[in-house]
Formats: sequence, structure tokens, C-alpha cells
Amino acid sequence: MAIADLVKTTLGPKGMDKILQSTGRGHSVTVTNDGATILKSLHIDNAAAKVLLWQALSSFSDISKVQDDEVGDGTTSVVVLAGELLREAEKLGSTNLESIQIIKKPGGSLKDSFLDEGQKIGVGQPKRIENAMILVANTAMDTDKVKIYGARVRVDSMAKVAEIEVAEKEKMREKVQKIINHGINCFVNRQLIYNFPEELFADAGVLAIEHADFDGIERLALVTGGEIASTFDNPESVKLGHCKLIEEIMIGEDKLIHFSGVEMGQACTIVLRGASPHMLDEAERSLHDALCVLSQTVNDSRVLHGGGWPEMVMAKAVDELARKTPGKRSHAIEAFSRALVAIPTTIADNAGLDSAELVAQLRAEHHKEGSNAGIDVITGSVGDMAELGISEAFKVKNAVLLSATEAAEMILRVDEIITCAREGEKTTCKGMIRGWD
Repeated sequence: MAIADLVKTTLGPKGMDKILQSTGRGHSVTVTNDGATILKSLHIDNAAAKVLLWQALSSFSDISKVQDDEVGDGTTSVVVLAGELLREAEKLGSTNLESIQIIKKPGGSLKDSFLDEGQKIGVGQPKRIENAMILVANTAMDTDKVKIYGARVRVDSMAKVAEIEVAEKEKMREKVQKIINHGINCFVNRQLIYNFPEELFADAGVLAIEHADFDGIERLALVTGGEIASTFDNPESVKLGHCKLIEEIMIGEDKLIHFSGVEMGQACTIVLRGASPHMLDEAERSLHDALCVLSQTVNDSRVLHGGGWPEMVMAKAVDELARKTPGKRSHAIEAFSRALVAIPTTIADNAGLDSAELVAQLRAEHHKEGSNAGIDVITGSVGDMAELGISEAFKVKNAVLLSATEAAEMILRVDEIITCAREGEKTTCKGMIRGWD
């Protein structure tokens, strides 16, 4: 995509030229807007980027070369279109969790946790606004004040001091008016707003929220469909955010501003409650794992029953293969089957259950056709995973199986471990190799 962006500006009759400077002797300069020439001339310094981007560069160079050979033109177009296809595909295969905010509030129990629509910023404003037009900004509201440390202003009367204050207020009033002219009814600022601008916003019916945390303001701009602004002279170039309702709510002992009906429909906030910070931290880690699994399931929607069901199904299939395999290889296949059963066994052991009894029951259930049996740790028995709604992502289970198998195989290929001296010490190697000390 970066390569496509690089040549994008050269497209069309009024496309811009690129100045290419050679890295060889003479440092010759070429001025061109030919996409194929630019692609061939790219030089990548970073070693890691070279490995990653060279494949993309090769692909783009290949497709542009085919285009050039067959029809003689359109090399830049094919690269730009390929880059845009990748950009759009990234939005559809995306596992970004930025639009999900997690708030941890001590008090209550984990059962009091809940999922809510919208975003929250921890600054109390006892007002309610419907159909909000939001300007999200990162600007200093006191930029016109005298801030030179050690500076001294001499006046010959108190009237002059009053004139300076009036001038400062007038400049702040002008800035506030520029903000109001955007046609907004909510102003969210990363920095302080101060009392006088707040009064002006209140008189204009604008909800002003100051000192919003940086992560909060980034997320708010994302989910409301707006952009963070710092200058206000051109309202037509500023992208405002939108939401259906802004209101103040209470969570625990804190007052928060609640944004609901945001532009990005999938944005939400998860409020975690718990008796202690340690409980909340662990709940957040577990929740993050669950969200990651869900995001991966969007990419690959296949799911499996949980509770040890996949391992028992695989173990049954591997056992059948072992019975059909002649010779000593069958023993290795049977050993793989026993290793698979370790997963439901461990699930039962960790729940304080009789693993030998439950795994034996599971094995018997799985000899029936189409069994959905797995371990129900709540009741301490074998249950129907389909009825209980216990499932796992196929992608996760597949990765676990492949990674574990490959790791075990790699370790088994190591016959000896040799300890070598650290750099700067006497070069010796100690091991079990004959003839070496």
C-alpha cells in the first residue's frame, strides 16, 4: 500500500513528477512520472523492511511489466488499483479493537459488569444533548495570554491593566466564536478550556468538555466519525463527529459523559466491576483474550464445540489410524492420541473433578455417532456442548495443534545440548560428545 501511495500522485494527465537520485557514482538525477521506472528505482535501507516490502515490490513490478508488455500503458493504474484493493481488503479482514473501550471500576462483583453502546470520557458535565454535532480538538484556549517567564509589564494605572485583560478576553472570545461557527453543540478539547471560554460556550448552548485524556479523544474522534482539529479558520475543512445522545451517567462514584448512537455502529464500552484492582486486572486480561478470539473468528467463522470435544474427536480418529497402521509406527500414533486426551484431562483436574472417570465417560460417549459430549465443569459431569453453547474458534484450535506439534518435533530433533562460553571468556564447549572436555 505504501508503494501504491508513492506512485499514486503520478497518475493522470496532470500527475506530478518524481525526482529520482541515483545512489551510485555521480548521483545522476532523473525526473519522471512513469510508474514502472519509479518502481524499479526504489531503494530500501531498512533490512527488515527490505525483506517484507521486496515481495510486494516484486509483485507490483511483475504486474506492471505484464501490463506494459501487453498493452503498453497503465502501469501506474494497475499498481494504484492493486494498492487500493489491498487497503479495502484490510478494512474487511481487520481485527482492530480500538473501538472497544474497557473501563475498570472497583466495587460490586464481576456479575455487575456490563456492555454499553458508545464511549465515555471522565469529565463531568451535567448536561444532556440530543443529535450532537461534535468538534474534537487539541488546542490551547489561552494561547493569547502573556506566558514569557520573567517578563514584566509596566503600566501607569489600573485602567491599563484592565485594558490588557479586556484585550485578552476579546481574543479568547474571537477564538470561541470561530469554534461555535462550525455549527456544533458539543466541543471536546484535549487541553484546558478555562472559565471565560466555558461561559461563552454555555451562553451559546454548547457543551464544553475539557482536559479529555489523549486515548479517549483519539477513540472519540474514531467512533464519532470526526477528526481532531487544532485550527478553526476554515470550518469547511474540519470534519465533525456525530452521535444521537450525550448525557452524564454515574459508574461507581464517578461521573462520566456517555456518548451513545455514535457514527461507528460497532463502537462500545465494557464496564468491568470487581471487588479489588487485582480482580479487575485479571478480568481485563481474560476479556482481552476473548475479544481477540472473537476478532479472529470474524476472519475464519468456523467454530468447534469446546470442553475437550475436539481433542476427543481427534483422538478417536488417530486411534483408528493406529489400528490400520502396521509395525512399530502404530505405537507412535497411539502415543499422539494419548497426548491429545491430556487436554480434557487437564480441564477436569483444574476444576477439581475426577479426570479418570470423566475422560472414560467421554471416550464412551464419543463412540456414539455424532456425539457432542464434552466436560461441563459447572456441573462436574459430561454434557452436550451444543446445548450448553460452549464453543472454541477453529483458527485458535488449529494453531494450537500445529504449533505444539512443530515445537515438540523440533525439540525431539535435538540430540544433545552444548553449553558454550560467553563472549570474552575462554572458548570452551562442554557436552556429551566423545573426545571433548
